[in-house]
Amino acid sequence: MSILGIPVTTLAGVPTTLGELLGGKAALVVNVASRCGLTPQYGGLVQLQGAYGERGFTVVGVPCNQFMGQEPGSAAEIQEFCSTTYGVDFPLLAKTDVNGADRHPLYLELVGDGGDIQWNFEKFLVNADGEVVARFAPKVQPDDPELVSALEKTL
Repeated sequence: MSILGIPVTTLAGVPTTLGELLGGKAALVVNVASRCGLTPQYGGLVQLQGAYGERGFTVVGVPCNQFMGQEPGSAAEIQEFCSTTYGVDFPLLAKTDVNGADRHPLYLELVGDGGDIQWNFEKFLVNADGEVVARFAPKVQPDDPELVSALEKTL
């Protein structure tokens, strides 16, 4: 199965596929959490979305509660936090397991043979064809020159 054909559910509970969600755009898929020391990266992700959205790019946030319970809220609470605190306007998926026996098929494909997700805010750059072109560690900021360069080459 292509990564674009993988079924996902939006934070609002709407079933879709990654391909339908992206609509031919490149994406930065990020497992996110509201109560993490890295949570301020939401601001940088919103800036990336604003800077590159019209060029065929979107951020996709994937809430995950697997790292010290740092995303404990309901879908409504997550949406409220993201929109009011950071002005998040990019797609958010339903809370998802990114590691372990219940790892979502999206993360099975994103990770491939690359091992487990290290922590919240690990980032995967995916081109418009659904190919993973880069992986960035959680502490890599959204405005990191290496990430921005990879993104610009992908567009």
